[in-house]
Amino acid sequence: MFSAVLTYIHAWLDYGLSCCKMAKNREIGWMTIDRKAGYPTGEYKREQQPIYKKLKLLILFNPLFEWIDRTRWFRHKLHEKAYMAGHDTSEPSSAAKIRSFVDFYHIDMNDFEPSDISQYHTFQDFFIRKHKPGTRPLYAEGDNSKAVVVADSRLVVYDTVSKACRIWIKGHHFNIENLVADEKSGHIWDSGSIASFRLSPQDYHRYHCPVAGTVKWWKPIVGEYYGVDPIAIRSDIDILTNNARCAVCIESEEFGQVLFVAIGASEVGTVLINEKFRTPGSKVEKGEELGMFEFGGSSIVVCFEQGRIKFDEDLIRASDRLLEMSVEMGTSLGTAQAGV
Repeated sequence: MFSAVLTYIHAWLDYGLSCCKMAKNREIGWMTIDRKAGYPTGEYKREQQPIYKKLKLLILFNPLFEWIDRTRWFRHKLHEKAYMAGHDTSEPSSAAKIRSFVDFYHIDMNDFEPSDISQYHTFQDFFIRKHKPGTRPLYAEGDNSKAVVVADSRLVVYDTVSKACRIWIKGHHFNIENLVADEKSGHIWDSGSIASFRLSPQDYHRYHCPVAGTVKWWKPIVGEYYGVDPIAIRSDIDILTNNARCAVCIESEEFGQVLFVAIGASEVGTVLINEKFRTPGSKVEKGEELGMFEFGGSSIVVCFEQGRIKFDEDLIRASDRLLEMSVEMGTSLGTAQAGV
């Protein structure tokens, strides 16, 4: 009996120490699976997140307090904060923050060019850093029947928009028509498949084309600056259809019409789309840089017409369990299907 009690106490002490270590490292974000190690044997880990941000999200997106998020004053403050944060990161003095940011998030600068942080003149320059050639090899390069992950991010995928709404995206008015602010255009993807990518501030913030094809149209949409943490996405607030965003439609021979929506979030100053993807008729390649986010967290939604993609099984299994998968740009997303 005494031995059992000691074992129980030791177990709780180990658990407590583990929690203390996680808190010290700020490993208090959502649980994810590191895809590099494979699924289901991939490493389970919590992403790092400042404690005050986690507490703020838990309060603001609690059902008892969600009314705060709907007030005109709060929206104005979010916009004002986003503008000021973007402005501050463009000041030369902001470069002093880069070293501590790299150390805290354990960013491997060997993946980027330049690798020497002293060569970035502002934090904004560092935030929109580029990958070093060869660090993100493109999956099945030359095979346009294979779609690729568009960003270094955390990813969930669902075969239908309705399933995504049941399991993950809980906003009252989320649908594709509202996402692109156009009922006629959005109707194409009503019954389609959806991939939702979430970028954290420590991530590489350029994003890339998932398929090869031709730009059919693009559209900038003004909006708010809510955070895109899963706590927010799975609340009743319509995050993805309220935030500032840009939508691009790509006509693909293999995948049909593919919708790419880059969505800004708290502290994001600008959602930028490269000129080529703002020019209807432009031929684009899988993996080609489509645009970038300036400072802050952000999100990307990619939609496929019904039956035109089969997402990779490891992504489907993790998403069905409400687990985001940590993925890298250029890795496999899914395979083209004939459609219905």
